[in-house]
Amino acid sequence: MAPIVSINNLSKTYEGGHHALRDVSLDIEEGEILALLGPNGAGKTTLISIICGIVSPTGGTVTVGGHDVVDDYRHARTLIGLVPQEITLEPFEKVFRTVSFSRGLFGKPPNSQLISDVLEKLSLLDKKDSAINQLSGGMRRRVLIAKALSHEPRVLFLDEPTAGVDVELRKSMWSIVRDLKKNGVTIILTTHYIEEAEAIADRIGIISDGQLLLAEDKEALMGRLGRKQMRIDLQAPLDELPENLSNYELERAEDGTYLTYVYDTQADRTGITALLNDLGDAGIRIRDVQTQQSSLEQIFVDLVKETP
Repeated sequence: MAPIVSINNLSKTYEGGHHALRDVSLDIEEGEILALLGPNGAGKTTLISIICGIVSPTGGTVTVGGHDVVDDYRHARTLIGLVPQEITLEPFEKVFRTVSFSRGLFGKPPNSQLISDVLEKLSLLDKKDSAINQLSGGMRRRVLIAKALSHEPRVLFLDEPTAGVDVELRKSMWSIVRDLKKNGVTIILTTHYIEEAEAIADRIGIISDGQLLLAEDKEALMGRLGRKQMRIDLQAPLDELPENLSNYELERAEDGTYLTYVYDTQADRTGITALLNDLGDAGIRIRDVQTQQSSLEQIFVDLVKETP
């Protein structure tokens, strides 16, 4: 099956010479949740803006559902829902009319039942006759999602969907995204919250300085790049490391009560067995051993640091 979104050698250079995107290629499969991570100015919003037809590319091509976003932009745009980062809504308009109006902008016939269903899924149905200025910030963000879904898009872009909301509402938004995926919607989100990508994404894309560093299945990424850290708690503080442990990259705690050993989970040999044997030979008695997997945040930071 062809990807729902196909990006090939996409570039964008603004006046003044700023390279916002550099030769980006990426296929997005139907029904997946892709999280795009990157520091401020990395090119995430520019990428979304080009796919949605808001910004023109300097080079390369993008297709959505087989339609080129430049040459066949009308068909491509009808397949896309966009939830922008900024909340821009008419403050005195009612919720139901706001969402219905967005559907009409795409030339879709009125469908009160569909609008009601969308509002119900987003826990907004009881607010359908409320003015936008009577809603909380979190509810307004849900209205933005309802507007983006009103014309039944196959692809939904969420640009920093939980920016500025509290933790409880953020987790509620994650639940909404999962439900949308169950209904077959392909979701691409940009986020500054690493835990957001780790919690809901199927695949992670990392952008830095306009370059797509990788786009990989979340679990495979963490397995391939992730490292494990072993903490060895000692029965007695250690003033210095014995000579027979100098070949290991051990880090001694400042008070000498524990040692830290980092190893590659994908390596043929982790060195753990030899290390424990050498600790015993040195007369060092172990009280406890704990291991911890590297987080996606650590992987992200390491990759961005390596960007030329």
